[in-house]
Amino acid sequence: MSLAAILVTMLQLALCSIAIATNSFPDFQLLNVNETLTGPKMFKALGLSETDDHGGKWNLKLVNDFGSDVVSGMDQGSGEYFVRIGVGSPPRSQYMVIDSGSDIVWVQCQPCNQCYRQSDPVFDPANSASFAGVSCGSTVCDRIENSGCNAGRYCRYEVMYGDGSYTKGTLALETLTFGRTVVKNVAIGCGHVNRGMFIGAAGLLGLGGGSMSLVGQLGGQTGGAFSYCLVSRGTDASGSLVFGRGTMPVGATWVPLLRNPRAPSFYYVGLSGLGVGGVRVPISEDVFRLTELGYGGVVMDTGTAVTRLPSSAYNPFRDAFITQTANLPRASKVSIFDTCYNLSGFVSVRVPTVSFYFSGGPVLTLPARNFLIPVDNMGTFCFAFAPSGSGLSIIGNIQQEGIQISFDGANGFVGFGPN
Repeated sequence: MSLAAILVTMLQLALCSIAIATNSFPDFQLLNVNETLTGPKMFKALGLSETDDHGGKWNLKLVNDFGSDVVSGMDQGSGEYFVRIGVGSPPRSQYMVIDSGSDIVWVQCQPCNQCYRQSDPVFDPANSASFAGVSCGSTVCDRIENSGCNAGRYCRYEVMYGDGSYTKGTLALETLTFGRTVVKNVAIGCGHVNRGMFIGAAGLLGLGGGSMSLVGQLGGQTGGAFSYCLVSRGTDASGSLVFGRGTMPVGATWVPLLRNPRAPSFYYVGLSGLGVGGVRVPISEDVFRLTELGYGGVVMDTGTAVTRLPSSAYNPFRDAFITQTANLPRASKVSIFDTCYNLSGFVSVRVPTVSFYFSGGPVLTLPARNFLIPVDNMGTFCFAFAPSGSGLSIIGNIQQEGIQISFDGANGFVGFGPN
């Protein structure tokens, strides 16, 4: 079974809880095997409207904090999370993958030489009064990596992602609509050649730390601040994505962000260790350290589903979990998951807690549904972590579900708070 198929069939547990503090936690918690949600997730369309035109060059204008609902892409066959926004004038509603691990905002565009399946009609720039191609040699074009000239006139972009996905096309300035808030002159990619696991979505909303992400383009108007909460897959509820300093929650636990000049798009955090059952696993902190040369480290990424860890961290972490779940019947491995259990005969099971230990003291303990996930409808649950093929660790969206996560780019912190 492919990872994409697993994520489509995942039925997350109803119980949502999070514990954040700087000391110890209960060693075990209950995983309610039968409290899964089987109803289909319906997309919630947003009301879109335009405001008066204020004109201007490459200068984004907005008034207050703004945002959009966040929904799981499961119904579309995707393990990603989507927002519903309007693209162009008049706005055409599109589902966009939210990705905190990349910068470029892009949509599939007509004429589409190579496109994947999406749920909405492919955006046609010819029908948008606000679409304006970016010329070669402009300051906007100069800020794009792998840029060039299309027929000697318009700026060309090309983005390759770690899983082999890519998008290629021309750069443009366009209007994006979030609910009743209109953001003008956003530099976006108009993708004519696109391939990858973006199933169902029209494109990608880059929220990374670089200057060309939506966060970077908004700049001081939002203070580099945004917050999101990813709902559990399979629920009828929707999460949220909000931009602006008013999104910073009271009572959150804050962890410093680390910058890597070699990868400015990534939001790095200082992770010192991992815990199982309230006990730190013996893993050297060097495994998670971001080196002076820009290698290694730990990033937060909404565009990656499963948390990846270097083998030197994953193996002892997994082994500690296996040791403390020796009473549970095992099942064969499924796709990238090598630690699975047959829980078909249980109503609930007692499982050890799993924790992230951050540098400086904060500890984030995950709810059971964020690390032991159903992968079929037969009662097979798997430990939702996997080894990485590099020294980079990635905290994926499964582990982030149900947690209010807030980025304060101006002050260099990420906050974790209960939803």
